[in-house]
Amino acid sequence: MAIKSHTAPDEFRDHISTIDEHGKRVWVYPKKPKGKLYDYRKWVSYGLLTLLFIGPFIKINGLPLLMLNIVERKFVIFGILFWPQDFFILVLAFLAMVVFIILFTVIYGRLFCGWVCPQTIFLEMVFRRIEYLIEGDYTKQRALNKMPWNTEKILKKSSKTAIFLLISFLISNLFLAYIIGIDELKKIIAEGPINHLAGFGSLVAFTGVFYWVFAYFREQVCTIVCPYGRLQGVMLDKKSLTVAYDYGRGEPRGKLRKGQERTDGDCIDCHQCVQVCPTGIDIRNGAQQLECINCTACIDACNDIMRMIDKPEGLIRYDSEEAIAEGRQWKLFTPRVMGYSAVLMLLLVALTTLLLTRDDAQATILRTPGQLYQKTEQGTVKNLYNISVINKTNTNMPLTLKLHNTDGTIQMVGSELVLPAQGKADGVFFAEIPQNQLTGMNAEIEIGVYHDDELITTQDTKFLAPAK
Repeated sequence: MAIKSHTAPDEFRDHISTIDEHGKRVWVYPKKPKGKLYDYRKWVSYGLLTLLFIGPFIKINGLPLLMLNIVERKFVIFGILFWPQDFFILVLAFLAMVVFIILFTVIYGRLFCGWVCPQTIFLEMVFRRIEYLIEGDYTKQRALNKMPWNTEKILKKSSKTAIFLLISFLISNLFLAYIIGIDELKKIIAEGPINHLAGFGSLVAFTGVFYWVFAYFREQVCTIVCPYGRLQGVMLDKKSLTVAYDYGRGEPRGKLRKGQERTDGDCIDCHQCVQVCPTGIDIRNGAQQLECINCTACIDACNDIMRMIDKPEGLIRYDSEEAIAEGRQWKLFTPRVMGYSAVLMLLLVALTTLLLTRDDAQATILRTPGQLYQKTEQGTVKNLYNISVINKTNTNMPLTLKLHNTDGTIQMVGSELVLPAQGKADGVFFAEIPQNQLTGMNAEIEIGVYHDDELITTQDTKFLAPAK
């Protein structure tokens, strides 16, 4: 079957739906959604919110499930501690994530935006639901905003603002827990804001930002700020899954009139799909609109109307532009999808291998600057070294050092080397090697770092000796 062309005008692509011709904000009053897909989204959202709020309290091997401490340059992902020295692993993980996002978007479009994105979940499943509960549905909200300030308006607006601020404050604390850790956050709360003015100031600032985003800026985050929404036009194609209107079945549109034989398409131009849209678009204008976050509200609204007029559901549905144009089923596997999948699998295998083979500690051993070798009467040569070790675990580790590829001994200068949990230890030691074991003036030696007779890492360094 030949591909049909959608004849709807394209003027909508010349401007954002929430900005009028004078550049002013058009406030969106979406109708309260309902339907099967909306119920599914609610359960997915509640599950993700539960995981998000209990995440800081979950620990693996004494470490948080997730902590991104940018200030101290310490990152914990799934209980694995990463330091700046592990930057190459994080880069590989970032590349794998980018490829995954591209692959996921190529296949499923903006499914992430409608079902998983924190902005959508908090706005649609938390803040808007509270707004519906306090102010009513979209017609009552519009009327409330237009009415003069009276007792009813003051009570509703003030109670909504107070609840929004409280939730925004909780979200700020939650995100701070993911940055500094729940234990440090509890310490700040216990000691009071006076002793932690910088941290408390950050909480207040982020509370204001979250309140502004969810109470005012709202869908503008998705249409103006979010880079993923802007990049979708590059990553999507006509084979990508998206929320789409079946114009072949729905056009031409026409009102449903009782007792009149219908010759128009299945779309009765009821505008229910427009009224429930949280970004204020008309999905019938065409798929892959910049503002569409694939939230499925229009699907539920349209299916509800189709049931009322005894028409098949799915006039608006998850599908691809190409499948709708050709009147066939959407295809999941394409050569490009399989190619992306292969690259992603290679990255994941490489990342998993690096994680599984990563040492519990990382040592840096360098000859002490300005120090020459020392010859002894026993026919040995000494070199003085500085050692710095970083602990990537949550366990204190007393360390011992051993020479690997040659005979010789190591003597610590001062106290023994004890590596604190998640910390760093520095020390100084002598490496003493018989001169007849050395092959040149600048020999390569390998030093093993041990904890309880278990090798945790090795480090190569240079050993300076006299010429033979």
